[in-house]
Amino acid sequence: MKYHTIDKALYIKNRNNFMAQMKPKSLAVFNSNDIYPISADSTMPFQQARDILYLSGVDQEESILLLFPDAPDSKNREVLFLKETNEHIAVWEGEKLTKERAFEVSGIQTVYWLQEFDKVFFELMTQAETIYFNTNEHYRQSVETQTREDRFIKKTKEQFPAHSWAKSNPILQRLRSIKDPIELELMQKACDITEKGFRRILKFVKPGVMEYNLEAEFMHEFLNNRSRGFAYTPIIASGNNANVLHYIENNQECKAGDLILLDVGAEYANYSSDMSRTIPVSGTFTKRQKEVYNAVNKVKDEATKLLVPGTLWKEYHVEVGKLMTSELLGLGLLDKADIQNENPDWPAYKKYFMHGTSHHIGLDTHDYGILWEPIQPNMVFTVEPGIYIPAEGFGIRLEDDVVVQKSGEPYNLMRNIPIEADEIEDLMNS
Repeated sequence: MKYHTIDKALYIKNRNNFMAQMKPKSLAVFNSNDIYPISADSTMPFQQARDILYLSGVDQEESILLLFPDAPDSKNREVLFLKETNEHIAVWEGEKLTKERAFEVSGIQTVYWLQEFDKVFFELMTQAETIYFNTNEHYRQSVETQTREDRFIKKTKEQFPAHSWAKSNPILQRLRSIKDPIELELMQKACDITEKGFRRILKFVKPGVMEYNLEAEFMHEFLNNRSRGFAYTPIIASGNNANVLHYIENNQECKAGDLILLDVGAEYANYSSDMSRTIPVSGTFTKRQKEVYNAVNKVKDEATKLLVPGTLWKEYHVEVGKLMTSELLGLGLLDKADIQNENPDWPAYKKYFMHGTSHHIGLDTHDYGILWEPIQPNMVFTVEPGIYIPAEGFGIRLEDDVVVQKSGEPYNLMRNIPIEADEIEDLMNS
């Protein structure tokens, strides 16, 4: 891995928190992700399943974590299964975790090679009454591929039909949504790397550059700072491309007078950052562009203040809608008749701001978090209002990542990334 070693205290704490919520005489199993084929002998780069990573720190394929807090033998209460390594594998594939190194990473003392899993698992299942399966229940999930976890669940239900089963996901949704100080440091690092990429871009942009040139500049800076790269597919949208919310072609020329909407973020140690900035290709906003830009920035600042403990996500978005409505009236994009005649299920402001304002962020860019439960301290959210005006040839979105505090306004992990229109212009023209 490119990133520095993470303190295993994080994973010890995470496992203890999870096991404290398990039923008596139950065990839980977490599988690594597959390595997905492309064709011939080509594969996609491996990315670890976030839950086994969250509970163990093991960032390696063909790994299994088993938790059994009531195991009669204490050595079986936390067990790792790893792909066996040797000198031959090290030569052809690179270094894999040894049993000793796995303990240093995870704090788990009992480590078996993967080929021993079936035997050990059968023995432990005879001592357990319930098994926790780790299904994907994220509100935005859209999985069409059968995962390693899916195959394990199917096989286990067939092999052990008399056992009860339970769900790991509700426990993990709550645990993962509240970040440990170590996690916040890693997310700050991801945001700092994103800042370096953005400052590089401000010096690079000029009329005639291609959107993919900017993508390449970001990637250069990210890789040079121990990031694997983008936390998600980057959006580099110049001109009217910004009005396509998930524009990812990044293949057009950036023209004088246009704006570029940048929605990019570096990952670090599998933690995401998620930034949006909108900058002028020529280094200067027009009067109208700056007027809209400042309106979006105002909504972002005011929306951020609403992210306090006890707030409900749904109610928060209603309040942000009111803020945006006021700004759109001031910009002349809406009038009072639009408001009076609006559809309550699709308010008038949605014509220009059609997406949500905030989502949880962490190990996943759209991270775990139960949306109908109140916001709590140390949750991390994006704040990303936008105004999109196809008729005027531009769209503006601004986005920061913020940490909810026990009291007062959230702490902005992107506080050092330039965002004020005047500062953007000064840096581009210096």
